[in-house]
Amino acid sequence: MDPPRRVRLKPWLVAQVSSRRFPGLRWLDPEQRRFVIPWGHATRNPPGPQDHDTIFKAWAQETGRFRAGDPPDPPRWKATLRCALNKSREFRLLLDGPRASPAQPFRVYELCEGPPGGADGGDEDDYGCSGEEDVSQLQKMTALSIDDTQHGGDLLPPYPWPKEEPPHFASCCPSGGPFVPPPPALLQGEPGGTHGAPELPPHTLAETGPPLGPPPACPVAPTQHLMPDLLVSPHMLPLTDLELKFQYRGRQVCALTVSNPHGCRLFHSSLEPTREQEELFGPLTLEQVPFPAPDAIPNEKQRFYTHQLLDVLDRGLILELQGQDLFALRLCQCKVFWTGPCASPQPGPNPIQRETRTKLFSLEGFLNGLIQFQKGQTPTPPPFEIFLCFGEEWPDQKPKEKKLITVQVVPVAARLLLEMFSGELSWSADSIPLQISHPDLKDRMVEQFKELHQLWQSHQRLPPAQPPPGPSAAPWALPPGPLPH
Repeated sequence: MDPPRRVRLKPWLVAQVSSRRFPGLRWLDPEQRRFVIPWGHATRNPPGPQDHDTIFKAWAQETGRFRAGDPPDPPRWKATLRCALNKSREFRLLLDGPRASPAQPFRVYELCEGPPGGADGGDEDDYGCSGEEDVSQLQKMTALSIDDTQHGGDLLPPYPWPKEEPPHFASCCPSGGPFVPPPPALLQGEPGGTHGAPELPPHTLAETGPPLGPPPACPVAPTQHLMPDLLVSPHMLPLTDLELKFQYRGRQVCALTVSNPHGCRLFHSSLEPTREQEELFGPLTLEQVPFPAPDAIPNEKQRFYTHQLLDVLDRGLILELQGQDLFALRLCQCKVFWTGPCASPQPGPNPIQRETRTKLFSLEGFLNGLIQFQKGQTPTPPPFEIFLCFGEEWPDQKPKEKKLITVQVVPVAARLLLEMFSGELSWSADSIPLQISHPDLKDRMVEQFKELHQLWQSHQRLPPAQPPPGPSAAPWALPPGPLPH
């Protein structure tokens, strides 16, 4: 099979939008800088026969990724164009339409003035990506170090990723992307069924981007929909972020995210660490994270034993970041047990020895496991969650919900990478084996009624005409009489 052809995305896509060949694909402003693409989701908008002639299929044919005789693969066609748009510096995603409204999901893009031939003088936006390229990007990340965040030169700064925390900690979280939810007017498409794209009123266009004028170079938009930018610039990954969830006997009492490049110290004490006491409490550069007070525990016996453990946590437990790895150093008198991706597979309690550095997580090992999972060499993705149990043996016969004090530690970069490569970017994410029977005569009749109903709804949206003499239209219903056998 011939390799995929190199095709410049911008002139090709501009010509397709201007041609109005594909329903719903059209310009949104007279200067022809913003356009809308109908963007159905495979699980919410199952493709029908009419969906096989789309802009996604045309791009796959143009680049040689789909040829006559090949089996149709609409999810793969869509992924190919999506990756090409994400990689191109000549397009910017302005709005990812209402996913919660499965009737007419869409995306709005804006043309930008990119450097001729791409930033690297090549075809960085030619024909998209594949599962093999995903694996290649993961392999490049294995050389990434936390030390790279202290960068200089042309490396990008760390990405301020939004923290996902419970509602009572929401005040500590930065706000989301710059786009507000689209108004109801965005959901009103042109007559004709699911292919209709939304009409965006002028005030909405003003909200989705800068005023029309000389098109600037496209910056990296910090929105949740542009997660593929992490592949182009892996230094944007929040490598130093750790999510901590404190639980007292299975009940979560605190959750927060620590972004200190050195790590943090978990402790319970009224003593403030000083520079002269680093040997006792660790470096002052660590984030100081106190355990929540147990006063709100309703059970008196549980509250008593929890106090007993917290009283011997003065020196605390250090979670230290070094290069690509996360280590634990127990200074406190309270014993600590743990499970996690770097834990020994042997059964029985797994303690963290006092004054001994213990590796809890390795980003390189996680990425290697993710590569194997992407290649299908392992049935499950690699683990990344770490579970710490204070003052009681773990793992043992008791469930962790029965333990007095536990802390769950999650490296945010690992969670984001797993979500990214197991979600929308995965080449097989949209290929779900749905179990649906072949249509019979009654099913075809229902489909015909649905088409008639859509035509009737389209007619209702037209400007009112002079009603003809006769009885008024009745509510929509199936015709009377028995169904044919």
